Amino acid sequence: MHALLRFRRYRLAAAIFLLAPFASASAAQEAAPSASSTGVQPGAKPGNGPGSGPIAALRDVLAAACAQDQKEFARFLTARNARSFARLSAPSRVALMKRFVLLDEPGKAGVTENPSGRPVIACETPALTNEMQVGGADTQENLAFLPLEIRAVSGASAGGVRHIQMGLVREDGGWKLLSVGLLLLDLPSLEVEWNRASLDSNEREALETLKSLAQAVENYRRTYTRLPESLAQLGPPAKGPASAKEAGLVGAELAAGAQSGYIFRYVIAGASDVGAPAKYELAATPQVYGTTGRRSFFRDAGGILHAADRQGAVGSEADPKIE
Repeated sequence: MHALLRFRRYRLAAAIFLLAPFASASAAQEAAPSASSTGVQPGAKPGNGPGSGPIAALRDVLAAACAQDQKEFARFLTARNARSFARLSAPSRVALMKRFVLLDEPGKAGVTENPSGRPVIACETPALTNEMQVGGADTQENLAFLPLEIRAVSGASAGGVRHIQMGLVREDGGWKLLSVGLLLLDLPSLEVEWNRASLDSNEREALETLKSLAQAVENYRRTYTRLPESLAQLGPPAKGPASAKEAGLVGAELAAGAQSGYIFRYVIAGASDVGAPAKYELAATPQVYGTTGRRSFFRDAGGILHAADRQGAVGSEADPKIE
């Protein structure tokens, strides 16, 4: 009964941990020493293995989030959350793991123990290092609550500290994430909202990429006095200086025709009276309609941009203009 009442109390407030940056720490606070090892201690039981406890589970899920290892991270989700995690867009899955360690880049996890024998996980990236110290578990029946201290030990946020209470639940013989701070981890409720946000972001980025792609085509025309034959000719040279075959005007991913959930197409649409190609069209369509984007974007031969929900099909100049 006590565990149930406590579980309900953890559902009352919003997701402070998932949204807020580091709280400021006083100048008198000392940064905790950084971990010296790399990886989980030899002989340590995996957090979801037989006989392992909630402390080991939290240690391993934080290490997985640090490395942005989606497969390992999913092992510590309840079955319901794991299904929704798999359906999230790739950027949303990465965003969730970033919030667990408060770092933007994948890092290298080093695990040591403090004098009390509890794990300290150092997540080191090229720019920043955060240390996460796991406290003792308050276990009641199939629920466990653990204090977690996240301290920035290097980078712009050095000295910043956050204290979070993590909740785990025993399911199928292993410990799985239940709550983060004051938030019940309920991915099915967040799945639609996060994918919608990711979709909108992809659409905005696709439109900007289409504009920059048009600029790259114009730069190619000015440099080589003709239009490129394909997007591939705008890409970076494999070696040596830029040339008409590899102009180095866009990245390799875009030159291959896909970026940020959209597929990009380039077509020469007309020729001048001396036979030199003079006009072209560009199009951007979602790689997975409804997941990576809904709207199709089209730049006609006159340079006008259009957009419409074409159910994943290529747009045309008949679509509404973008003002």
